[in-house]
Amino acid sequence: MEESEAATQKDTVDNICVKDSAENQINEATEEVSSQMSNPGSVSKPSEDTEARYKRLKLFNKVMQKSLEKFIDHASFNRFASTFRPLYKKNPQRMESIHKQFIEEMRKTIQEDISRLIEEGRLEFKLNELDKLESAAKNNGDPAWRPSGVPEQDLCSSLVPYFQKQEAYMRLELKKIQAENAALAQKVQAGRESVAQSEHRISTAVDEWKASVTEFERLASSLCPADAFDA
Repeated sequence: MEESEAATQKDTVDNICVKDSAENQINEATEEVSSQMSNPGSVSKPSEDTEARYKRLKLFNKVMQKSLEKFIDHASFNRFASTFRPLYKKNPQRMESIHKQFIEEMRKTIQEDISRLIEEGRLEFKLNELDKLESAAKNNGDPAWRPSGVPEQDLCSSLVPYFQKQEAYMRLELKKIQAENAALAQKVQAGRESVAQSEHRISTAVDEWKASVTEFERLASSLCPADAFDA
């Protein structure tokens, strides 16, 4: 029992540390607001962007904590004991200690997941983007899009611009491919003309060689008649 209580206290301390790490970003925002208000050289009131970001982070943390508490409430000791009733009958105190360790370990794991979600999901950056979108929406006087109630029209209104962009992209790629094909065709035609000229030069050279051989044979026969070699 003493070992289990020591382990329970250790898990409780670890759980508090994890909970503190999950609230680091909230504390940083709070410190930033406090430093701005305490520093006489700075602006006396925090900026609207910092205050809005702090409120959103605080709200997110509050929602996560409330959801976590509701989730843990469902894992009550009565349900836990009813699931392991034979063990509970043998040693109720031991089962209660195990349930506390289970709850603390589950809380610790969920807190770590929430901290990882905030870090990997870049929550603060996303909230800044949300602020920019809100500012842009306030500066834009045009009415925001609303569904018409006809799914076909709403689907077309969202898909048609996408397909138009795809069509423009495909047309641009088609022009590039056509230009490349035209350049290749010119190269092929130039290669064919070069081959034809080479064949013509070879044919001309062969004809000239045949003509020179015929002329050589004619001169040889005229200078050395066949009768001169008769015995």
